Amino acid sequence: MQQKIIITGGPGTGKSTVIHELIQMNYTCMPEISREITLKAQKKGIVQMFLKKPLLFSQMLLEGRLKQYKEAEENDSQIVFFDRGIPDVHGYMNYLGVDYPNHYKEISKQHEYTQVFMMPPWQKIYISDNERYESFEQSLAIYNHLEKTYKDLNYNIIEVPTGTVRKRVNFILNTLKL
Repeated sequence: MQQKIIITGGPGTGKSTVIHELIQMNYTCMPEISREITLKAQKKGIVQMFLKKPLLFSQMLLEGRLKQYKEAEENDSQIVFFDRGIPDVHGYMNYLGVDYPNHYKEISKQHEYTQVFMMPPWQKIYISDNERYESFEQSLAIYNHLEKTYKDLNYNIIEVPTGTVRKRVNFILNTLKL
C-alpha cells in the first residue's frame, strides 16, 4: 500500500526546501501549487488572489491538490511526499475567517494521507517575497490553524525539528523508517 506523506506548516518554514531535497534523493514528490496559481493570477492583474478572491483561489487549490492525490495513486511509487495536503485548503480558510463549502472537509475525509509532518514557524529562515505576503506572526497563526485542522481530522502530527535541511530530511525519513 502506498504511503502518502504530507509536509505542511505555515509559510516560510522550509517545506519546499525539504521537498526539493527529497526530489534530489529520488523520492516521488508533489510540489506546492499555490505559487503557480498566484503567479498566473498576477499575470492577469490580480496581485494577491488569495486575499482578493479567497474562495476562487481555494477552489483552484482544492482542484489542484485533488489532481495531485490522484496522480500519486496512479504512480507506482511506494511513498509519495506532498508539499501541503488537501486539508491545508480549509485550514487556510479558517485562518482567514472566510466561510467555505462543507464539501472541502468531506473531500479531506475521503482522501486520506498516511502521515503528517509539520514544519514549525522558524523566524531565522523566514523570508517574505512577491508570492508570500504573510508576516512571521501570520505564519505562526496559520501554523496553529493548520495544526487544528489536521487534529480535527484525527491525524497524528509529527513536528519536524528545526535544523539543516539534511537533518530535517533525515528526521522525516528516520521517523518513517526509510
